[in-house]
Amino acid sequence: MTKKRILYIGGSGIISAACVRRSLERGHEVTVLNRGQSSSRPIPDGVRVVHGDIRQPDSVRDALGSEEFDSVAEFFAFTPEHVQTDVDLFEGRTGQYVFISSASAYQTPPSRMPVTESTPLRNPEWQYSRDKIACEDLLVGLYRDRGFPATIVRPSHTYDEQTIPTSGHWTDLARMRDGRPVVVHGDGTTQWAITHASDFAVAFTGLLGRPEAVGDAFHITGDHAPTWNQIYTWLADALGVEADLVHVASETIARAHPPLGPGLVGDKAHSMVFDNSKVKALVPEFATTVAFSDGARMIVDWFLAHPENQKEDPELHALFDRLVEHARSI
Repeated sequence: MTKKRILYIGGSGIISAACVRRSLERGHEVTVLNRGQSSSRPIPDGVRVVHGDIRQPDSVRDALGSEEFDSVAEFFAFTPEHVQTDVDLFEGRTGQYVFISSASAYQTPPSRMPVTESTPLRNPEWQYSRDKIACEDLLVGLYRDRGFPATIVRPSHTYDEQTIPTSGHWTDLARMRDGRPVVVHGDGTTQWAITHASDFAVAFTGLLGRPEAVGDAFHITGDHAPTWNQIYTWLADALGVEADLVHVASETIARAHPPLGPGLVGDKAHSMVFDNSKVKALVPEFATTVAFSDGARMIVDWFLAHPENQKEDPELHALFDRLVEHARSI
């Protein structure tokens, strides 16, 4: 395998930290550009860290000079303006620019499953997703017009031991531990593709520096799609308690607490199962090795070992109590 020079913009997030580790393990020369803020996911030894704020292009130029890279992996762009800044900084200096989009950009709800890369992009419910679509549109146009070497990657729900996939996060686990009911959106039977970051990293790093991936889009979602009832139940099992699940329509939750609305109505409320054959054709070693039944235990073990991260939200507690009372009074 040829050693590659890879620049990660970001590098301490849920997904990017796993990808940085994997790139280093594969023997690549890895540079991380970030603002130097502390993180619970430290950059591993052997990775070169340079400090700069991607929102301030001059600081990036000062940090990197005229360096060139085989791949630039962008984990911190959310609008077309962000992407255009990257294009201005790195065009002609990288053989591949990898943009992290989102599987929530796909048609919502999907008209057919499994979802493939040819599924239309349309999400009328979530501005985040629409902004990612606009970023993709910009990159596709630049590739077609002047060959800008873009690769688009669409993760679905990707987690590590420090992230809880439920709407209430630790508040849900605290309720389970205390014997209180937890609210599950819908009837809990929709399927949800959930992927451990270490599995995602295998596919992602396998696309870096690959000419076959330039000008194309891939989702990386894993093949594990349990129901939400299973997800909550596995978390309860890991805590050693029995889950008391109360089902409430996603739209009802969204009306009661609008901040949860876009992510529920625009994403989690719908079954999402993906065909991963396209990325597997280029990265055949990619597979789901961490099912959420195991991932739930990793999450619980980490939070129990880090009590400072066991942060309960009083507003969510009150919301869930009201929703449970209403659901059980019907």
